[in-house]
Amino acid sequence: MTASSLQLSEGMRDALQLWLQGLHALDGASEHTITAYGHDVGQFLGFLAQHHGGSAGIRQLGNVTQSDMRAWMAWERGAGLGSRSLARKLSSIKSFARWLAERENFDISAILATRAPRFSRKLPRPLSVESAREVLDIASLQTREDWTGLRDTAVLTLLYGCGLRVSEALGLTGRDAPLRAALRIHGKGGRERLVPVLPIAQDAVAAYLQACPHPKSPDAPLFRGVRGGALSRRHVAKVMEQTRLQLGLPATATPHALRHSFATHLLGAGGDLRAIQELLGHASLQSTQVYTAVDSGRLMEIYHAAHPRAHG
Repeated sequence: MTASSLQLSEGMRDALQLWLQGLHALDGASEHTITAYGHDVGQFLGFLAQHHGGSAGIRQLGNVTQSDMRAWMAWERGAGLGSRSLARKLSSIKSFARWLAERENFDISAILATRAPRFSRKLPRPLSVESAREVLDIASLQTREDWTGLRDTAVLTLLYGCGLRVSEALGLTGRDAPLRAALRIHGKGGRERLVPVLPIAQDAVAAYLQACPHPKSPDAPLFRGVRGGALSRRHVAKVMEQTRLQLGLPATATPHALRHSFATHLLGAGGDLRAIQELLGHASLQSTQVYTAVDSGRLMEIYHAAHPRAHG
């Protein structure tokens, strides 16, 4: 069942479209996120229409019972949906239902009272400080030419030294060079942030640019492939894989793990969790908490050190 094939009432179709437009305009959600939300809510409304017969209308949400919610979850489980995906769908449905109930003034307590299934969250595994340094030291050995080795080192240095996503590093252009003390990054959901650039990262990029044989251009990708085109994510992943095998690091030592390591090592050195959230470009502090693999004990230490009442 897809959202496009559902028998929604005209009012429900308009409401769903208006909600999705608001997510894009007000919350800055990406097109991928908007599509996922629309699919999640659309499938739920389609289930209600089939479960009760007829079309899915606005008031139908107000009549949803706990029995309906249990039937929906059983239906999703029967379709092979895992706990993590089911929890995500329920979150989308609650968000839409809450928005619509506020506009139309009806009760959605049965929906809001539905609990997501428990699942074990896979925490990211950062590298140790020593391993991260070793990665940067030998990454250049994975390619044959000097300039490509300098390029690969520069990319990985930006991931670990600035906490950039791979897509953000590869999205830099000649206009960003030479790197200044801060980079203006446009991240997920259109969120913009300023990222401090350490001298080691500035030096790594400068060394690569000096050795790069391709002509410089403000509109061209900063990091170039052998033939002059944009460097691919696949190449960065391959370099990291070869490097981790050479160092005997686990399979979790991916390019993205360098970004995890940036955040975790900053926090371990006494960095402020809110500041790290800004540096990473996360929309919520909860994402940052998971990202840094910080445990509840460490969070309490931060709380007691920073909260005014903790000293009173």
